[in-house]
Amino acid sequence: VMPEAVDGEVELICKQDGVIAGLDVFKRVFELLDADTEVTFSCKDGDEVKKGRLMGKVRGDIRVLLSGERVALNYLQRMSGIATYTHTVAGYLKGSKIKLLDTRKTTPNMRIFEKYAVRTGGGYNLSDGVLLKDNHIGAAGSVTKAIQMAKAYAPFVRKIEIEVETLEQVKEAVEAGADIIMLDNMTPEVMKQAVELIDGRAQTECSGNITKENIQKIREIGVDFVSSGALTHSAPILDISMKNLHAV
Repeated sequence: VMPEAVDGEVELICKQDGVIAGLDVFKRVFELLDADTEVTFSCKDGDEVKKGRLMGKVRGDIRVLLSGERVALNYLQRMSGIATYTHTVAGYLKGSKIKLLDTRKTTPNMRIFEKYAVRTGGGYNLSDGVLLKDNHIGAAGSVTKAIQMAKAYAPFVRKIEIEVETLEQVKEAVEAGADIIMLDNMTPEVMKQAVELIDGRAQTECSGNITKENIQKIREIGVDFVSSGALTHSAPILDISMKNLHAV
């Protein structure tokens, strides 16, 4: 429809209430197509926006605006959806000492963008360290052996976290010197017993199908962290559109 260059302008409009993340990525798409494209915003990452909000405008060669539209929106919608969902879940933990963490369950090639969106929404990123899961324990032969082997391999500045599923494994992990103990798929009652058993000798993390629907049950248990893969693998997109394109 546009065989030759014609200057144009299009509006960026939010069609749903939410938290914005990814504006720089959105802008970069058009800059890569044409460095002369002008992108201006009336909001910034982390802002809460309402349905119908004019968030900005993109001005440049109409062919560039059409070519970049879907890619730019895919990033912005996806990242804003994660920020919005994270903001909602973090709200349930407000007033407690618990930090909300993301997990390794990110989309291939999207990890850096999704983790940024989690931070923008008020969550925290799973930090660099040694994470021992059930298969590591199986490979090593026991919780104790897995921790000992990790300690022998890892620099002393790296924390060692281990996933446990029973109170017997909790006791073994504490005695073996784990820095963080992940209580995986336990009932709130068993988790409370585990926290009492650990008694401050290690930090504690609750994990396993944690969503905004059930996270309130975790507040009073006394864990230090709650991790949720849903932040990145199940957050719906935030509906955002480029509308009213016209020549200028």
